[in-house]
Amino acid sequence: MRLVFAGTPEFAVPALEALATAGHAIAAVLTQPDRPAGRGLGASASPVKQAAQRHGFLVLQPATLKDAAVQARLAELAPDAMIVVAYGLILPPAVLDVSRHGALNVHASLLPRWRGAAPIQRALLAGDRVTGVCIIGMDAGLDTGPVLLREELPITPQDTSGTLQDKLAPRGARLIVAALEGLARGTLRPTPQSTEGVTYAAKIEKHETRLDWSRSATETERQVRAFNPTPGAGGRVRGAELKIWQAVVVEARGAPGTVVAAGADGIVVACGDGALRLEELQRAGGRRLPATAFRRGFPLVPGDRFEPATAANG
Repeated sequence: MRLVFAGTPEFAVPALEALATAGHAIAAVLTQPDRPAGRGLGASASPVKQAAQRHGFLVLQPATLKDAAVQARLAELAPDAMIVVAYGLILPPAVLDVSRHGALNVHASLLPRWRGAAPIQRALLAGDRVTGVCIIGMDAGLDTGPVLLREELPITPQDTSGTLQDKLAPRGARLIVAALEGLARGTLRPTPQSTEGVTYAAKIEKHETRLDWSRSATETERQVRAFNPTPGAGGRVRGAELKIWQAVVVEARGAPGTVVAAGADGIVVACGDGALRLEELQRAGGRRLPATAFRRGFPLVPGDRFEPATAANG
């Protein structure tokens, strides 16, 4: 089929690669405009743009799809279908209707649970034990279209948003290729989403990455995993901003946010219920380090206390 592909982050790259390998004609790749990144804040191309350029695909980077000229350009491409994977821009009706078979979306959740921008992180924060990928036919709603294909995946206690992305992305790539095969053969059977069990995966806000030590250790550990590798969860102690990359729940008591033990196996910080043993940390501008190595440069000791989340956010 002749396709227009729309995607931006690394999660979308396997789908683009799979479609190209399957022999589909990629008429154009839509991705978000280059953004400032790195210490020098130079313009950085998205992972999808980099992949598209390796293949020599036409790359389009409009700031909005509401522009009539952009819509006309897409119509000129005359695609059979549009494939959308974590693109990040709203597709107005004129764009949804530009292709003969409409737009298909690869979504990283088991819809109708976790419609929206951050389904992987929200599933981890909520303590879900299963997630998955859905291929849906897009409509004007927020991830409300009929489900064409779906595949479940268990969430392990060690999973982070990074590991789940790495597991879900190739599954989504495989399913979108299968969906197009079914579309061509007329064998796809769209299933309307249930009106029950609907939840929304709102965009992650910066304040959510601040660890709230007054919550249970279980909830706080989920924050650590949900925001690894980006944007990272953390807190402020002794005037320094720290990011916590790995932690485990342990039995210990103390005032929430207080370091109650520090040794070769990690730094134990009390929570509202239980405690976390911090095993990998990073100081602003520094490297991610195991707790033992981290303490050599920043010797956290029992009695040190992380600032409350509300105080740090204020």
